[in-house]
Amino acid sequence: MEYDDERSGSFESLKHIPDDKFVVLGLVSTKKTRLESAEELRQRIIEASRFIAHERLGLSPQCGFASSVIGNKISPEIQKRKLELVVKTAQAIWG
Repeated sequence: MEYDDERSGSFESLKHIPDDKFVVLGLVSTKKTRLESAEELRQRIIEASRFIAHERLGLSPQCGFASSVIGNKISPEIQKRKLELVVKTAQAIWG
C-alpha cells in the first residue's frame, strides 16, 4: 500500500484488513530523490502497528522506479540506496 506522502492519508484503514492478510507498506518514495531515514521509516511502521499487528507488516518502495512511460528521474545510485535502506530497515525491525 502506498504511504510515501501525506496525500496517502493515515494508516487507520489498516484496521479493516482481515486477520489472515499481510500488509506491505510502501513507505519509500520512488518519485523523489530524497533518501528517507531509517528512523523515519521505523516511526511510520510503529504508527501503522497501532492498527494492525507488527508481525503482519512489511516494508517496500511505494511503487516501481519506472512507474511512468518516461520513468522517474532518480539515478540508479539513488535507487540502489533506497533499496538498501529498505533491506537495512526491515532487518533492524523484523530481524
